[in-house]
Amino acid sequence: MENKRLIWLGAAIGSTIGSYVPTLWGAGMVSFSSVILGGVGGIVGIYIFYKITR
Repeated sequence: MENKRLIWLGAAIGSTIGSYVPTLWGAGMVSFSSVILGGVGGIVGIYIFYKITR
């Protein structure tokens, strides 16, 4: 059960970081690139935390 929580935490952290990255080049927090990179960041976060917990 604890592993599942950590994986969800990874998804939240990854999507937050991914959504923030486009603001570095001047795009808004609700731009298309922010939404796309938020999804990519969530997937990367899930992958990283999955590997950590295994």
